[in-house]
Amino acid sequence: MKKILIAALTTLVAVSALHAQRIKGSDTVLPLSQQLAENYTKANPSSSVTVTGGGSGVGISALVEGTTEIAQSSRKIKFEERQKIEAKGSKVIEKIIGHDAITVIVHPSNAVSKLTREQLEGIFTGKVTNWKEVGGADLKVVPYARETSSGTYEFFKESVLKNKNYVNGIMSMPATGAIVQSVSQTKGAIGYIGLAYLNKSVKAIHVSYDEGKTFVEPSVQNAKNETYPIVRPLIYYYTASTESAIKPFVDYVVGATGQNIVKEIGFIPIN
Repeated sequence: MKKILIAALTTLVAVSALHAQRIKGSDTVLPLSQQLAENYTKANPSSSVTVTGGGSGVGISALVEGTTEIAQSSRKIKFEERQKIEAKGSKVIEKIIGHDAITVIVHPSNAVSKLTREQLEGIFTGKVTNWKEVGGADLKVVPYARETSSGTYEFFKESVLKNKNYVNGIMSMPATGAIVQSVSQTKGAIGYIGLAYLNKSVKAIHVSYDEGKTFVEPSVQNAKNETYPIVRPLIYYYTASTESAIKPFVDYVVGATGQNIVKEIGFIPIN
């Protein structure tokens, strides 16, 4: 009788594990994953999907440690991170679930509405310290960045700063929402966020990657037609050992219903 009971409990735990999934990581992807998880579990009541943030680096570290099934990331996995997972005998699987246009924002009262990549580099590396240097008012520039564990922090550094270091003492925010709030309350502020976080409390900057010949507004349409230059993939990372358990959810995310949610949240669908 005890053997039967133990076997039954073991089966129950195994079945439960198949339906309980954890997603952790990117603050940018967080609201998207939360909405996807909510809709998916409504349609699949036997499933459980929990979603937490912390930054892309935090999510990938959790995947390395085996404390999450899916790492949500707004940057590519690093070589050494992949190595740590594969050293444990499991292959890393990458699934792009959407795209995001990184949006540079300023206070609504700021007269500056467009900046070149070179000007942005100057602002965030500390070479440009007053808005009058880029056509604005005589006002100190107050740059805000995400913290170093953020995939947005790393992608912005790579794409906009061309891997140059951020200015010493830059205001680092633990979450994207905190950047929006800080920029909306500080006249000289500038920061960067995922497109889905853009609201009327801040102003989006039109960006040029051709030295000022053309300036493009961040939007879903401009990201889709590839005219807006600061676009990056939003990614789920997981391992081959858990693929069969999480496949129904991942298929839902990249399917028609999931991609409609990607669009509704304010990101760019994969198709």
